[in-house]
Amino acid sequence: MSLEKFINQAVSSWMSDDGPDSDIVLSSRIRFARNLDEYNFPTLFTNGEAEAVVGAIMERAANTSAAAFGKLEMIKMDEIPPLQKRVLVEKHLISPNLAENSVHGAVLLSDNEEVSIMINEEDHVRIQCLFPGFQLSEALRAANEIDDWLEDYVNYAFDEKFGYLTSCPTNVGTGLRASVMMHLPGLVLTQQMNRIVPAINQLGLVVRGIYGEGSEALGNIFQISNQITLGKSEEDIVDDLKSVVSQIISQERSAREALAKTSNIQLEDRVFRSYGTLAYSRIIETKEAARCLSDLRLGIDMGFIKNISKSILNELMILTQPGFLQQYAGGPLRPNERDIRRAALIRERLKMETKDESGG
Repeated sequence: MSLEKFINQAVSSWMSDDGPDSDIVLSSRIRFARNLDEYNFPTLFTNGEAEAVVGAIMERAANTSAAAFGKLEMIKMDEIPPLQKRVLVEKHLISPNLAENSVHGAVLLSDNEEVSIMINEEDHVRIQCLFPGFQLSEALRAANEIDDWLEDYVNYAFDEKFGYLTSCPTNVGTGLRASVMMHLPGLVLTQQMNRIVPAINQLGLVVRGIYGEGSEALGNIFQISNQITLGKSEEDIVDDLKSVVSQIISQERSAREALAKTSNIQLEDRVFRSYGTLAYSRIIETKEAARCLSDLRLGIDMGFIKNISKSILNELMILTQPGFLQQYAGGPLRPNERDIRRAALIRERLKMETKDESGG
């Protein structure tokens, strides 16, 4: 398969489409945790109950479509190989827990992959809407639409006092997790992130790496999400996160302007050294690739590089992960083989940009 065809098939809309403030906010995500009231929760349910949950959701999806999102395709975790599950995790469409540990786990996906509904993860249902750029309110509207579509058919576990009941007490109430994925090289280079992260935590938000809890902030990409789900409305939770993210966007832009004024030539040199590494390396590890891709994207945003599309950071941060590299190679790869494949894929992807620019 050619790389161009592979990318066309592999890239989700949130990875390729421009959105508001997409120079800094790569994506916005809303996730609802829900459980069906007639069955034990996944920590206690039987195999029969797990099958019944899947059956109920399948029946809903088979008989009707969620108006704005069309038919949703069901994928059962025990019917796809481990490599395909890993790719879904790397695209942020399912969680590692659903891929590895769920009983009778499944996912419903929309065509453009903006909507995914995980079944039998930590809760019976996890509704996720993932949009490009800073679109938390739009993602919330979409998630509410999917939530209403499902609730017309099943009864959720709900308490008048506590709200939606969930397997983990930290999700009780709205069951809502709102998060944004941000590219913050300016704040990292000016050494402001060490000051900003504790301040964000004090506001009831949490800062994590690109793949959530326990993951590193590869490529200066950070996920910021709410911790509190109880005692506030969905709109208030999203508005609070939007307010903090707007301030971080402003601070990141100020940091970039300061870098341009005080060390422009050093920054330009850093960007083009990273461009050269990406364009000519024969072996490249994940961390080095992430650092160089972050520099390249910063160079594009600051106008140093004009012939490369902005989506290259989103695309290659995902497509150079182990699962995707092995899928593109057509089979398992050892770590050193992945480093060689990663370098080759990045070189070829950059050549595609040059070819498009020249009209060739």
